[in-house]
Amino acid sequence: MYPDSKSKSAAFFERATKVLPGGNSRHTVFFPPYPIYADRAKGARVWDIDGVERLDFIANYSALIHGHNHPEIVAAIQKQAERLLAIALPTREEVELAEIITDRIPTIEQVRFCNSGTEAVMMAIRAARAITGRPKIAKIEGAYHGSSETASISVAPSPSAWGDPDAPASVAPAGTGPGTAADTLVLPMNQVEVCRKLIRQHASELAGVLIDPLVKNLGYKPATREFVAMLRDETKKAGAMLVFDEVYSFRLGFRGAQGALGVAPDITALGKIIGGGLPVGAVGGRREIMEALFDPRNGSPKLGHGGTFNANPMTMAAGLKAMQLFDEASFDRLSALGDRLRKGLQEALNIAKAPGMVGGATSMVCLFHSDNQVETYRDVVNSMRTNVQAQARAGQFFRYMLNHGVIMGAPGFFVLSTPLTEKDIDDVLEKALAALREMN
Repeated sequence: MYPDSKSKSAAFFERATKVLPGGNSRHTVFFPPYPIYADRAKGARVWDIDGVERLDFIANYSALIHGHNHPEIVAAIQKQAERLLAIALPTREEVELAEIITDRIPTIEQVRFCNSGTEAVMMAIRAARAITGRPKIAKIEGAYHGSSETASISVAPSPSAWGDPDAPASVAPAGTGPGTAADTLVLPMNQVEVCRKLIRQHASELAGVLIDPLVKNLGYKPATREFVAMLRDETKKAGAMLVFDEVYSFRLGFRGAQGALGVAPDITALGKIIGGGLPVGAVGGRREIMEALFDPRNGSPKLGHGGTFNANPMTMAAGLKAMQLFDEASFDRLSALGDRLRKGLQEALNIAKAPGMVGGATSMVCLFHSDNQVETYRDVVNSMRTNVQAQARAGQFFRYMLNHGVIMGAPGFFVLSTPLTEKDIDDVLEKALAALREMN
């Protein structure tokens, strides 16, 4: 049972903290009093170093669309490892993966690969500034877009720093350059007329609007069609770029969030599922934008883009196979499993008479242990982060699930992968109901 001070994970945590702050390299995988350490995995199952088997319902925060060690992806990596690990030349796999992406997402006519979602968003922001010659980027309050400076603004501002709800303050975290906050306009999610007014006020200095159409920190809250249509309209009028961060939200539709929402952004950032489980990022857009910025055939490109491991052969081979496997039938099946999980969690809350709200879309699911409806970041804070009872219930639920064979995101996130079955969903729902009953 977790926690167990005599477990191998507990002992390894003590060893790890001597060389790693917090015992690991990702804040998102730490939970108190210590994280469990993984040993091996297969499909939708993970074994920790104590030999405990659990169902994986977080899929490395969306990167493992086909679960762990899919045999065809492993075979592609093995074959590639025998030919090329890394090389200072382009490869066939790079071209073939780019062809799949441009075929699937109509607004991406050309693409450049990098090594993470953070890098992809960073290059998308630079692209918007380079195209327009303007400094300011607008982003959604509470939205996470990686760890670059502009993307870090107002990801988790404290209530004392919020400012006016109709004109949110631009809050810089520690370590951010002095001008970054001033060059970032913060918008409240899905507030159409408030955001229209803010964009018009800053139109002359606005390089672009950056939006994740499915914000994880808002419980996988989808952007409304009305909201993204307004963003598209106002950015066109302002001569600014509309930038979609689809690192997560590429799961929202077979052709991405933009296909599901019926909107055409100028620039798109991708990551996670396009890498087949290996580190990846990509930035893409219309041909005239991409060639104007990155094409070196007419001399030095406007926007330099190096990177020793950009489009590295191992990732390209894994990503190519993963995207070939993730066809429309796979997307539909996985989305149906997400619907089954959402419906079942809501039924479990009703049966247990427990407070809570189920959110998400397609293969991403969120369970908040509060009845308050969430629309903006401030709603999340008011319903969860300042609600001691809700926080305590989230911790209890997470620990119960961990002790009954399920790994999920500690705040209440579930991300599905294709090896999961209806039986797996039903098993998790049975355990979720037991957890909620025990908590009551």
